[in-house]
Amino acid sequence: MSQPRRILIVGGVAGGASAATRARRLNEHADIVIFEKDDYVSFANCGLPYHIGGEIKDRSKLLVATPQSLFARYRLDVRVRTEVLSIDRQNKTISVVNHNTKVESTERYDQLILAPGASPIVPDAHGIGSNNVLSLRNVADTDRIKKQVDAMSSQGAQGPPPQQAVVVGGGFIGLEMAEQLADRGLAVTLVERNPQVLPLMDFEMAAMLHEELQAHDVKLVFGDGLVGFETTPTDTSQSDSTETATAAVLASGQTLKADLFILGIGVRPNVALAQQAHLDLGATGGITVNEHLQTNDPNIYAVGDAVEYVYRPTETAMRIALAGPANRAGRIAGEHAASDAANIPMTAVLGTSVVRVFGLTAGLTGLSANTAKRFGVNVASVTIVANHHVGYYPGAKPITLKLTYDPDTQRVLGAQAIGAAGVDKRLDVIATLIQLGGTLEQLAGLDLCYAPPFGSAKDPIHMAAFTALNAVHGLAKFLDADADLSGMQILDVRTAAEIARGMLAGAIHIPVDDLRDQLDKLAPEKPTVVVCASGLRGYVASRVLMQNGFTDVADLSGGMMMRRRAKPNETLV
Repeated sequence: MSQPRRILIVGGVAGGASAATRARRLNEHADIVIFEKDDYVSFANCGLPYHIGGEIKDRSKLLVATPQSLFARYRLDVRVRTEVLSIDRQNKTISVVNHNTKVESTERYDQLILAPGASPIVPDAHGIGSNNVLSLRNVADTDRIKKQVDAMSSQGAQGPPPQQAVVVGGGFIGLEMAEQLADRGLAVTLVERNPQVLPLMDFEMAAMLHEELQAHDVKLVFGDGLVGFETTPTDTSQSDSTETATAAVLASGQTLKADLFILGIGVRPNVALAQQAHLDLGATGGITVNEHLQTNDPNIYAVGDAVEYVYRPTETAMRIALAGPANRAGRIAGEHAASDAANIPMTAVLGTSVVRVFGLTAGLTGLSANTAKRFGVNVASVTIVANHHVGYYPGAKPITLKLTYDPDTQRVLGAQAIGAAGVDKRLDVIATLIQLGGTLEQLAGLDLCYAPPFGSAKDPIHMAAFTALNAVHGLAKFLDADADLSGMQILDVRTAAEIARGMLAGAIHIPVDDLRDQLDKLAPEKPTVVVCASGLRGYVASRVLMQNGFTDVADLSGGMMMRRRAKPNETLV
């Protein structure tokens, strides 16, 4: 009787564990082995910040599966603290070392699945190895950070002043850690070398998060990068490190004194094994795979954060380090490796992601205007503000939704949304439509559920699509929130109470309900931009003007709400 198929998997967590369990479900007789160099084979990576912050109190809840549970249910041979050192493609073997016993061995494979993940970017800087300079990637990191945070947490209003923490990096991990540390009572400073958090978002959208962070006393330092740390010697009987960092040193020369420093700069794909085996890497440094997650060696698959996936809006390959694609890729690779089945191929990804920042939820899918510009993709965008359910039902919260689309084909290419409720629901719907190649008309025609506690008969998704279609059909023209308005006739149609809080210099004030009776105050031949609070009244006013002899009229997308965020230094009168 021939030997059963032997499938070896390098790495667990999302991609590797998904591959292993799917392989078992497709092939009961395969010999499946997972090699994990760390202590834990499958854990809730995305839940780690919330255990540090105390929202997830039971540490064991982070452990999705253990070697024992995977053996009991799936008869998987899981070897933790066992590292794969090299791959011999010709002989179809790998060499491994058991870090407990220090014993090296050689293992044969029929199919090999690489799920090595990615590692936090840690700059080569003075003091980077200090005992209080930490990054977050696995359970061991979580334990180290939580131990220090537990010791540092504020003792209340009558206790000592809160201890200081500096978070370097304004991406998802940085934002989550800033929130959790602040909630634990630490005084937090967030450092980001870009001029905003979440650099994939458009600036005026990210600015809403800046306001939320500052409202919760998180200090923000933008446009400045980390170059090193000031340190002091450490009592080595109390720590493995010989140094303790006392301040972060930034490129500008500014120093930020703190007791704890968290690095959330980004991640780098773990591709050393792939390089050693001469597997192809792509332009963004990830492992190149086909639709079945096979590398240039058809017996070797790769999944997860070390891989390049096809990015739907541009149809180009790039690294997208998110749990969703990693899980789906692992499932596909495991199925193909176990059965050679003509399985469902890996679909292109959108980078759909979401993060909570105190009272706000922010997310995006597909292209923003900023990323479209970086990729050289021609797009148009509209921004709307609408309640997550009808305003007359108690508890309505506004959602700011920015929709990006191809002005020629009407194909929807991306969306960003921020609000206190209902954000993820809208982004999931739009992501689904984008995945299916949907257009603005199809978005506008979606039959979504409605009852007052849940939404509106015209959902924010519909409102965004209607607005974009108005532009496509020539019923309106929209200017981006940061547009240069010099030389334009600016009409502000807000109420007197609203303009008392500030109006663009040179603007003519006519409330929208008085506009038809005061058209003589305006010059029809001049290019005109209409401004209101969020854009809705501006559209109504622009339609009045366009049907009364005004030939060049535009509505400021997102109104003054987004203009203030896009141009924070602009002088108002």
